[in-house]
Amino acid sequence: MRIVLAGAILSVVWACGPPPREVHLKDQDKAVSIVLDDFHDAAAKADFKRYFNHFARNGVFLGTDATERWNVEEFKNYARPHFRKGKGWTFTAVERFVSVSVDQNTAWFDERLSSKSYGECRGSGVLIRSGESWKLAQYNLTIPIPNKLARKFVKMIRDEE
Repeated sequence: MRIVLAGAILSVVWACGPPPREVHLKDQDKAVSIVLDDFHDAAAKADFKRYFNHFARNGVFLGTDATERWNVEEFKNYARPHFRKGKGWTFTAVERFVSVSVDQNTAWFDERLSSKSYGECRGSGVLIRSGESWKLAQYNLTIPIPNKLARKFVKMIRDEE
């Protein structure tokens, strides 16, 4: 176990096994954030190859519309014409929380995003380790609705249906 106290690192080795790997987990939090930042940058620059390289083969993208549940190939088909025109989408992370499993093979996150088109949004999802890199198994983009406005939006959605 490693304990940080006033800048000094004290190491205590437990007889029952190796110390926990919190330091590595923090490194993985950063690695996941780097992937997510590059994912958003690729979208903003309409860089099709780089953007979709961040998805696992069986990845899923959930968009803001209830009908938008796309596997990678379906999402590529949706995005391709936009990206070919140089039109991606820009979401900038304002705040992000990342958690990594103890075995360091799965990470989940949620992030507050800023978008010129949609205002404040939320992205959340799951990444899996693929060799030395992280791949998106699922990305879920939502538009948070303040609770005091929720009933109005529910009514508008029902009226639309």
